Amino acid sequence: MQHRFRHFAWRALASFSWASSRPSRLVASRPMGRGLAAALLGAVLAAVAPAAWASGTEQLKAFVSQVHSARGEFVQKEVKAPSKAQGGKPAMGGTSSGTFVFSRPGKFIWTYEKPYEQVLQADGENLYVYDKDLNQVTIRKLGGALGASPAAILFGSNDIEQNFTLRDAGVKGGIDWLELRPKSRDTQFERVGIGFKDGNLEAMELHDVFGNVTLLTFTNIQKNPPLKGDSFKFTVPKGADVING
Repeated sequence: MQHRFRHFAWRALASFSWASSRPSRLVASRPMGRGLAAALLGAVLAAVAPAAWASGTEQLKAFVSQVHSARGEFVQKEVKAPSKAQGGKPAMGGTSSGTFVFSRPGKFIWTYEKPYEQVLQADGENLYVYDKDLNQVTIRKLGGALGASPAAILFGSNDIEQNFTLRDAGVKGGIDWLELRPKSRDTQFERVGIGFKDGNLEAMELHDVFGNVTLLTFTNIQKNPPLKGDSFKFTVPKGADVING
């Protein structure tokens, strides 16, 4: 179970190959004053009503350009690709949850708290994966690979369109979705869906080339919180095995 959990943790985030607000028009027969009052009220309400939020693509661009750092909570679920043994139906995989914090570009801490404790942390140069149960740290160079990975959407720079093709995917459940497809063929992901509501990040769907889907939902996001300069400095826990990979 632990091995499977660690596998989808890497695959999900560190795969570094990896109705108008205007009221209906009212028609009144008598007295005429009521019709005029309704028309004036309608005009006032329309004037003060908030503007509709932009499309998913525009909300993503605004998020990337305006949110330079953030922290929040997440729940991650896996949906495995259909198999003949399962009658051609997709099967639910593991569920995990935890917290995250990031500062663009390339600095983040993605902490799994349940069902097992694991930390994926990047300081802008290296990616550290700490497995508490094994007391083991794996270190990899971040390099330029972040730009072509799903993690780049949250943690990378604002040049998303350099690495992904963007397309609006409509509204589902009150969330504005867009689809991102990597321009590079050297990736384990076929496409990424990302959903916004009222300018806030709500969810992500990561579709890999094998037909598996990783679902991420986000809550309690704080935009541009104050962060200390050494917030993303990783310290190897005492006695931990270190693997340079």
